[in-house]
Amino acid sequence: MDYKQKIEDLLTLYFIMGSQNGQGNPEYVLQQAIEGGITLFQFREKGEGALQGDEKRRLGERLKQICKDAGVPFIVNDDIELAMQLDADGVHVGQEDEKAAVTRKQIGNKILGVSTHTLEEAHQAIADGADYLGLGPIFPTESKDDIRKVHGLDLIQAFRRHDIQTPIVGIGGIMSANASDVIQAGGDGVSVISAIAGAEDAKQATVQLKQAVRKEQLEDF
Repeated sequence: MDYKQKIEDLLTLYFIMGSQNGQGNPEYVLQQAIEGGITLFQFREKGEGALQGDEKRRLGERLKQICKDAGVPFIVNDDIELAMQLDADGVHVGQEDEKAAVTRKQIGNKILGVSTHTLEEAHQAIADGADYLGLGPIFPTESKDDIRKVHGLDLIQAFRRHDIQTPIVGIGGIMSANASDVIQAGGDGVSVISAIAGAEDAKQATVQLKQAVRKEQLEDF
């Protein structure tokens, strides 16, 4: 299925998770998140305690199948070789990962997301073929081990003021109470890790996030 025609919609509620995130079984958490209404999923098996090799691949296979059965696109973080093995729907790379231009050549027409923190990085990512830009951290967060300076909502607003029209998703410290702020600032959606993976009730947490984002999107529309 060609998901790229509706990338803005896919970014509405973008869930990111690896085995080291949250307390629950990753497959169960993903199923609950899908039932709650996530629109895109990224397999991010990275950092302390992350699975390696065959274990990582096998978990990726199981999570990919769950997404496929539900019609939710499956993105792999950074690992292009794994993404191709799993026939993932796309790859997301950061500034310290493989260059976006190289990634685009390797993955062909699959979805390409790029983390950006400056206008210069954004323009380069767009030139390299990015389908969407990940901006953050928007708010303080402890979910990622490569924490940068918190940008607040200013960076999204600055990108839009400088006529960057590529779809944008915010990440970092986002929860149902502040998700609407990201949309108001010009984002197309929000991406979360702990707000779902660390929730006592992943499905309910997802529902609340989706409602907060959708409400703001409809008001903007």
